[in-house]
Amino acid sequence: MEQFFKLKERGSSVGQEARAGLTTFLAMAYIIAVNPGLMVVAGVPANAAVTATCVGAGIMTIMMGIFANRPLACASGMGINAVVAYSLTAIDGGDWHASMAVIFIEGVAILILVLCGLREAIMDAIPVPLRHAISVGLGLFIAMIGLKDGGIIVANESTMVGLGNVTSATFIVGVISIVATAILYTMEVPGSLLIGIIIAVIAGIPLGVTQMPTGIVSPLDFSSFGAPFQTDASGVMGIAKVIVNPMLLVFAFSLMMSDFFDTMGTAMAVAKQGEFLNDDGSVEDIKQILIVDSAAAAVGGFVGASSITTFVESSSGAADGGRSGLTSIVTGILFIIAAFFAPIISIISSAATCGALVIVGYLMMGDVVDIDWTNITDAFPAFMIIAGIPFTYSISDGIGFGFIAYVLINLVTGKAKNIKPLMWVATIAFVVYFLLL
Repeated sequence: MEQFFKLKERGSSVGQEARAGLTTFLAMAYIIAVNPGLMVVAGVPANAAVTATCVGAGIMTIMMGIFANRPLACASGMGINAVVAYSLTAIDGGDWHASMAVIFIEGVAILILVLCGLREAIMDAIPVPLRHAISVGLGLFIAMIGLKDGGIIVANESTMVGLGNVTSATFIVGVISIVATAILYTMEVPGSLLIGIIIAVIAGIPLGVTQMPTGIVSPLDFSSFGAPFQTDASGVMGIAKVIVNPMLLVFAFSLMMSDFFDTMGTAMAVAKQGEFLNDDGSVEDIKQILIVDSAAAAVGGFVGASSITTFVESSSGAADGGRSGLTSIVTGILFIIAAFFAPIISIISSAATCGALVIVGYLMMGDVVDIDWTNITDAFPAFMIIAGIPFTYSISDGIGFGFIAYVLINLVTGKAKNIKPLMWVATIAFVVYFLLL
């Protein structure tokens, strides 16, 4: 185990990796309740949706640990699952099998791009200041997710976003989560992020935020597996419907763009905390990470769980000491176990994970000093990424803003030679992507 995961070389231990894996799992556990709910809206049977969500996440997270040997975890991505529930299924006439076929095709397409080296090459073509900006923007995004989950910030019709109800139980649990985690982290207590989550879960019991489980064991249902190749009442396979429907193919392209750059940003965020981000902003072992992530998208469509992708919450485990794939394997095993005990795992509220995400967001702000703010050619595109990711609540949209700004500024200032060919390709793809939204 030591030789395979390189624990001593990375300054870690089995116990530290196991703790980090549990931290990551708890930070992601909300997906066990949220994703099946959306898949049921799309038409996937309830028990099948739970099984697909847990088993799909577990298998691909374990694959990430074995193949990439980095502390990243995968699960059904938020955002795309809502698209499946409320948009794709409506377009394909209510057939969720066709929706999963769109996800499957998107995953296969992006896997081909990775195997051809294009996805990694585009990452290498990104200017260093923009790489740092992605890390900072992700930090703000992660903190924003945490604050939203804790009810500390809420939607506001007048100001778009505002302070939540300070007397609400969710707000109180969110504050307890932040305060407890910050104190523990300041005191350098090992496992501070994990302990902070547990404290908040316990505090949420009398406040009614931590709900008691409705059961203990849930049955497994594999009926959604192979969804793209299953047929509806008309006897037509889901994947056959996609191939002949241009609108569904356009959706596949849009989702591919989202997956393409979301994972790039997420990998950088986790690499920053897991200490495998190089000085120039490049991520070690990025090709292996991207291969597993791309395959995960296709697997998500195949099992009926929507697109499975690398979760930015993985950074909480990395910040808690995760340095190798052993963290991922622990997280993956817990997901598979959760398939049997979903009612118990679902008691972990998103408010309880608020503190872990806010602390990770704080830690990622450090890269802001590596950007030369006196050079507007680099600084303004960097700013557009930093602002764009949290303000649009989308990693890919924020990156798109920065890429387009970088190309435009270099063009008008006569510095077009600074733009690498693949930056042109990525920027043009973003323009097309935004036009299709």
